[in-house]
Amino acid sequence: MSLLQPCFQQFTSGFTPALSISLPPPSFYVSVSRRSFAYCCSSQSETAVVNGRFDGRIAERDEIRLGLPSKGRMAADTLDLLKDCQLSVKQVNPRQYVAQIPQLPNIEVWFQRPKDIVRKLLSGDLDLGIMGLDTVSEYGQGDDDLIIVHDALEYGDCHLSLAIPKYGIFENINSLKELAQMPQWTADRPLRVATGFTYLGPKFMNENGLKHVVFSTADGALEAAPAMGIADAILDLVSSGTTLRENNLKEIEGGVVLESQAVLVASRKALIRRKGALDTTHEILERFEAHLRAVGQFTVTANMRGRSAEEVAERVLSQPSLSGLQGPTVSPVFCKRDGKVAADYYAIVICVPKKALYKSVQQLRAIGGSGVLISPLTYIFDEETPRWRELLSKLGLYTHQVQEDGSDAIKGTQSRERLNWLVNSKHEAMLIMKPFRLVIGYGLIGAVRSHGCLLFNVGPGFIGEVRGYGCLVFIIRVACYHHGFISIVVPD
Repeated sequence: MSLLQPCFQQFTSGFTPALSISLPPPSFYVSVSRRSFAYCCSSQSETAVVNGRFDGRIAERDEIRLGLPSKGRMAADTLDLLKDCQLSVKQVNPRQYVAQIPQLPNIEVWFQRPKDIVRKLLSGDLDLGIMGLDTVSEYGQGDDDLIIVHDALEYGDCHLSLAIPKYGIFENINSLKELAQMPQWTADRPLRVATGFTYLGPKFMNENGLKHVVFSTADGALEAAPAMGIADAILDLVSSGTTLRENNLKEIEGGVVLESQAVLVASRKALIRRKGALDTTHEILERFEAHLRAVGQFTVTANMRGRSAEEVAERVLSQPSLSGLQGPTVSPVFCKRDGKVAADYYAIVICVPKKALYKSVQQLRAIGGSGVLISPLTYIFDEETPRWRELLSKLGLYTHQVQEDGSDAIKGTQSRERLNWLVNSKHEAMLIMKPFRLVIGYGLIGAVRSHGCLLFNVGPGFIGEVRGYGCLVFIIRVACYHHGFISIVVPD
């Protein structure tokens, strides 16, 4: 018997369930009764790797491991991004493959080849990683455990594309459709493609109806393969296209397999099961989002005479380039005149993109603005980043609601949606607008992990709120992954 089971029996003995809810795998149940909420759990997780694949269990360690590219332009740009987000990587010895981020003491940085980062995310040796989308797609091969947390870090831009010679039988071939219809390709004489993308390449050809194709594996200097006669076409990453042109190769319409840039990737199992992984990912994501959103944005401040803040705001909003992110901030500028404090001027503060900066200054001057000050922005933090909500959705976070007719409803949720229950005279649970509300957030997971049991004594009319970013079903799932089962008891 688990050490937590007596605790569970203590909280729940004597309670009569009013409602039972069955939810999808992983298997667990939710029993709703009267008096209190109790979360109880048991068992521990393990780890195993079979043929380089994660088998569903997770390695026991305290630190969260972040994989970064070890060499090349991608490595340098990644370190620059982290530095710009106040997450500088500290490496004691440049020859070492492990480093730290002082601002995130629970993070351990490992420098690896991009393809090895993907493999180690799948095996459970890494929890987070930064690499190109092309690398994730090729070596991840659509594995459900890989979740793209941020899909546009705005560096490492390129695209994976099919290229053919400009001469010979390909001289008048300008599209993938024309290439597929060439009579030369048969079972005995297939189209020969040199590439390092042996997963994405065949997948792309099959999806586009090219049946007679063979791939030869090659790394580097693929552009020489057609000229040497060892391939008819190549499938490779293209940035500017200069190398293709210098080797008499051309891209064709419909031949782009995917657009790629640097992305932040996480292991689904690590986010759900490893202590602190989701919170740390949230912080990294928010820092990335705030910095990238602020790139190319400027704060413009100007003084303007006016009778009231509303009158000044109306003048500012009459100009299309002065709306800012959500509208201008207008505040009085106080000065002392004849011994009295007065506000003849108002200060206007707006956020303006670089491309519209001079036009905005001109418009401010035209409506009476003076003393215009301009400063670059470092971060723009939203109330909540949309990519965080997307991540929670990918993790399978839902709000479970019991409808008025007693049936179950599972709906997607945002971080502040509430799970509302009514305890009526018969102590039956159903969805209501009032008088009882309980807000359940991701913060509860820590209590479940630390103590195995979480008890609420909440009566009608009381609002219990835990500020967080999760929801009831997610807490149930996480606790089940960690401890085995959960019971919930609705208060009297």
